[in-house]
Amino acid sequence: MAGLAWTMRVANRRASLHLCAQNHYVAAMHFLDQAKIFIRSGAGGPGAVSFRREKYIEYGGPDGGYGGKGGDIIFEAVPGLNTLIDFRYTQHFKARRGTPGAGQNRTGAGGEDLVVKVPVGTQVISEPDEEGYSEILADFTEAGQRIVLLKGGDGGRGNASYKTSTNRAPRKHGTGWPGEERWVWLRLKLLADVGLVGLPNAGKSTFINQVTNTKAKVGAYAFTTTKPQLGVVLHRDREFVLADIPGLIEGASEGVGIGDRFLGHIERCRVLIHLIDATGDDPVEAWRIVQGELAAYGEGLDEKPQLLALNKGDLLGDELMEDIARELEKAGATRPFIISGATGAGIGKLLDATLDLLGEAKQAEAEADEDAAGDKPWSPI
Repeated sequence: MAGLAWTMRVANRRASLHLCAQNHYVAAMHFLDQAKIFIRSGAGGPGAVSFRREKYIEYGGPDGGYGGKGGDIIFEAVPGLNTLIDFRYTQHFKARRGTPGAGQNRTGAGGEDLVVKVPVGTQVISEPDEEGYSEILADFTEAGQRIVLLKGGDGGRGNASYKTSTNRAPRKHGTGWPGEERWVWLRLKLLADVGLVGLPNAGKSTFINQVTNTKAKVGAYAFTTTKPQLGVVLHRDREFVLADIPGLIEGASEGVGIGDRFLGHIERCRVLIHLIDATGDDPVEAWRIVQGELAAYGEGLDEKPQLLALNKGDLLGDELMEDIARELEKAGATRPFIISGATGAGIGKLLDATLDLLGEAKQAEAEADEDAAGDKPWSPI
């Protein structure tokens, strides 16, 4: 009996672990920021071979009409979507072809256009070529934006169009032009005004929960955040969107840990807030690691306006926090804000400075021309 009870406990334990793993996998699958899909526009319909046949009309002649045009592939950015998870299960998108022409010079009906709905912030990218370079085919930054990515083929000619003075009864017709097809990558870059960066356990999730209504997961272990989180901050009657991304570690640009893939979500951010855990072993080294990973990623992340915040001030005394802040300044960092994400202390001043930087960044964007697209190869890996 004792052996049977032990066997049942082991079986229950294994079932519990399996269920937890399944739940974690399902939770992770709710967010997807990359997907590869196949798209094909519709082919044109064939033209008709027809001759006019009516009573009491001696000379009828050809009257075959053109085929209908194939449907286009159209991408549209819609509000309310923040993941590409739908494209994990539906990966082939094919528009309808045009219908054939008919007699009495009737043109066939055009194929219905296929509209592919994507979240705002999605980029449509070509497959990498032999040298590893990809081309951005479309970039959706506004809700309602529509782009025809592939045009449908034109309909074929009917035999009436082939009639000449020497060929009065042509039986020739066009079969319709084929549609276009290709594989493309979809890459989602969340649109946020401010991005949170820092090492794991820097308190980013606690911070975003404090200043927004987001319910980000908080835990006393590394990589609590496994997917980007968005929240809206309301401060002094002004709003801005804040993005929290998974923590960076040394070597993230080379794929260590979760890697730096999620840094793509803050490429569009105007301002960065760098959180540092004041209770860590070496706050100065933590600052250097993150700055190095931002520079290694490129795309100008290390050049963005940045605010430094020394977090978890509630766990250390004011004197010790000031000593750490001075050490950061000696290392070359800007004067950090001393805050506590748990109690909210010092966050008001940090948000005031954030609003000021946001205003300056928006003004600079309005005055500057659009930067030329970089030639850095993009890879889905």
